[in-house]
Amino acid sequence: MEFRKLGSLEVSLVGIGCNNFGWRTDAAGTVAVVDAALDVGINFFDTADVYGIGQSEEFLGRALKGRRNKAIIATKFGMKMGEGMEGARPEYVRQALDASLQRLRTDTIDLYQIHRPDPNTPIADTMQALNDAVKAGKVREIGCSNFSADQMRAARVINGPRWFASVQNNYNMLKREAEADVLPECARTSVGFLPYFPLANGLLTGKYRKGEPFPESSRGKDAFGPKLFTAENLERVEALIAIATSHDHSLLELAFSWLAARPEICSVIAGAKTADQVRANSDAASWKLSAADLAEIDRILA
Repeated sequence: MEFRKLGSLEVSLVGIGCNNFGWRTDAAGTVAVVDAALDVGINFFDTADVYGIGQSEEFLGRALKGRRNKAIIATKFGMKMGEGMEGARPEYVRQALDASLQRLRTDTIDLYQIHRPDPNTPIADTMQALNDAVKAGKVREIGCSNFSADQMRAARVINGPRWFASVQNNYNMLKREAEADVLPECARTSVGFLPYFPLANGLLTGKYRKGEPFPESSRGKDAFGPKLFTAENLERVEALIAIATSHDHSLLELAFSWLAARPEICSVIAGAKTADQVRANSDAASWKLSAADLAEIDRILA
């Protein structure tokens, strides 16, 4: 497993997105996924307090009992957890952090991320609270999610021990808005980029094909379907599958390796519900794409 820098942390190039824990995956299933991840060298687990309304953190904390030192835990705050429990006010940052620490059964969170910008709270106030958490030893690095480049720049106002070490935004072969400003900002300031939805809600797994019915209980049939699983995108998928198979690789491997080709990206985090999915993901970023490969992909997606 390749490892990359995220601030002071060393994270596996392939990470585990824990949004399924407490929702699609029960406590026993979470243990199976975590066991498989650690076995293949994955150390990066990304969750949020809002996933499963706390259960994702609880299940992850339980699964890591006795081996916390083998994992880099990232979690997020700011989405609504209950009445008055959302946003990035300093007093709520402290409240949410202590609650996450308790659920995760740990004294320190490796990467603590604001889940989305809070227009009602000055970013300077939030950054001060996060830096206070670093000084208190409760957090090692801080990050943001769903921030624009302008919002990232606005956060550079606190002369504390930490600025944002990472930004986590939607990015994959079919969703490339981050290339306009956020990725260049990451390159300029040495901020790590964590892409969420690296497989475009399953569209880049290869199980959705043009002219074939969507599998039952799949993302293609839920709320994402009409917006993402369009005829145009399914045509692009067929062309990408052709590229992958011509190199004896799968579309899944192409999706991971395309992201890994960008030096700004420190970890490709994808959800997994089974140990087999973990093992498939762990090998998926090992294809080193050439400049010609990347140019051909750009031509197809243009």
